[in-house]
Amino acid sequence: MTDEATAFVPGHVTGFFSAHPHENPARAGSRGAGVALSHGVRVTVRRPDEGRETTDGPPRTTLNGESVPMPPVDGVRKRLGVPDAAVEAETPLPLGSGFGVSGAVALGTAYAANAVFGRRLSENGLVSAAHCAEVEAGTGLGDVVGQARGGLPIRLEPGAPEHGAMDGVPARPRVEYLTFGEVSTEAVLSGDTRSLTRAGERSLADLRDRPTPARLVALSRRFAREAELTTDRVESAVADVRAAGGDAAMAMLGDTVFAFGTALSDAGYDPAVCEVHPTGSGLVSE
Repeated sequence: MTDEATAFVPGHVTGFFSAHPHENPARAGSRGAGVALSHGVRVTVRRPDEGRETTDGPPRTTLNGESVPMPPVDGVRKRLGVPDAAVEAETPLPLGSGFGVSGAVALGTAYAANAVFGRRLSENGLVSAAHCAEVEAGTGLGDVVGQARGGLPIRLEPGAPEHGAMDGVPARPRVEYLTFGEVSTEAVLSGDTRSLTRAGERSLADLRDRPTPARLVALSRRFAREAELTTDRVESAVADVRAAGGDAAMAMLGDTVFAFGTALSDAGYDPAVCEVHPTGSGLVSE
């Protein structure tokens, strides 16, 4: 055990998905594909007496220095039996814009709290704790397992590691993205997801036939259109990219557009730039 530990979790953009709810959160989840980003989240967990706050209030979670409510993190604390753990997260990625930030903080909390409090869980156990906490909070269905794997993950079967199945697109392209605002994940996932799921299943089958980065983007673009999720600003940006000879798609679920290579730059935009993060999540050596 130690007084504090830090984990890094890549951001995660979902290109398309199908929703698979279940009364058991370990079996609930999504099938689909996405991108693990080198722009991610650093999560530090400290013992209660190491935190900056000394009040008797609820345990704090801070994101870039500001206290934020984050139910998935509270769920991880409960599952690991560390209700007083202080959690501090830092990231260049915006919350609620399709980058899996809530899942990343939950997963980073699991990794770091496991080290600080000596819970002796395996990686699958930590991923399962974070996945279940996010499903129960209604903030995501597949980001956590994608972030744990890294690369260009393909979620073949829904659920935590003991139930799900993963594959990936064997590539590591440059990634560009632009964020215009937020989309409520909870609102989409709590609504009627039948047509969305049908579109996601078609996209998954087509990607498995030809698993390339270009195909991932094209199918993600098609999915957003078929699922009627594309926002006006994303639709305009995608049209500009395609007019310039490239391709782009919407991040699920956020008012965010992503592309590979220099597609957004070639269309005249000034995007954020990062790489595919190939190795997934883990503790950071200080």
